[in-house]
Amino acid sequence: MSFTAKDVKELREKTGCGMMDCKKALASSGGDMAAAIDFLREKGLAAANKKSSRVAAEGLAMAYTNDEATVGAAIEVNSETDFVAKNSDFQSFVKLCGENVIKENPSSVEQLLKLKTEEGKTVENILQEKILTIGENIKIRRFKRFEGIVSGYVHAGGKIGVLVKFESENKDIAKNETFRNFSKDIAMQVAAANPLYLNISDVPDDVIKHERKILKEQIVNDGKPENIAEKIVEGRIGKYFKEVCLIEQPFVKEPSCSIKGYIEKVSKELGSDIKIVSFVRFERGEGIDKKEDNFANEVAEMIK
Repeated sequence: MSFTAKDVKELREKTGCGMMDCKKALASSGGDMAAAIDFLREKGLAAANKKSSRVAAEGLAMAYTNDEATVGAAIEVNSETDFVAKNSDFQSFVKLCGENVIKENPSSVEQLLKLKTEEGKTVENILQEKILTIGENIKIRRFKRFEGIVSGYVHAGGKIGVLVKFESENKDIAKNETFRNFSKDIAMQVAAANPLYLNISDVPDDVIKHERKILKEQIVNDGKPENIAEKIVEGRIGKYFKEVCLIEQPFVKEPSCSIKGYIEKVSKELGSDIKIVSFVRFERGEGIDKKEDNFANEVAEMIK
């Protein structure tokens, strides 16, 4: 079976692959379109395996909620370059993943990859297709899902994704504009101030013990007697809690008020107690060792 330039064009549109790859696939399959697509997918899977050793530390950290703000998902999907993160195809894939987390509640990234989408393909099938067409290593790194009253916030177009879960006896509070503004403020606080814990009670004892030890050594090194140092530590440990515990932090929009005070103020205004239950903050590439390569040199090596 032969093939025409129109067939090459059609295969390019269906797969997003280069013209020469499409011609080779059609030649290999004797002009059979379905077999040519399989050929390219197989080639793409092989290419994906080669790319898997390359560091993916860019990408998007996003947060999505359903229309009722009763279920939400924060997710990080990595690519090799920030250029790809701006690609609409990549952004659509991240959104697809987030929506499937909300809808299907997978327990792990592995389970998310196995989920079937509305197209009939698994998330993993679509991921491999994106690797083939975009030409970079792409990885779903992590996600977190909350049910209840939720609010999401995305900073700098996907640098930081935040999801916060609230509780209130008023089950319709998510529809209230004052609460929506408040919940967004809290999510923005998490993005800006990067708290490590929700409450003081959440800080592990060994972390507090370690912090006390560091603070005491600092004070003694400044020339203060040990008995005086103990008293100064008590004051400084309170400052530490204000830095790392969300509830204790100064509200970034109004530093004279703590987050605890802001919650009390809005609860009184709405006539209903509000409680922050949990939060998650994903920062793109956080904790990934980035390979410091010269991208121009890498491209030059590929051309060779």
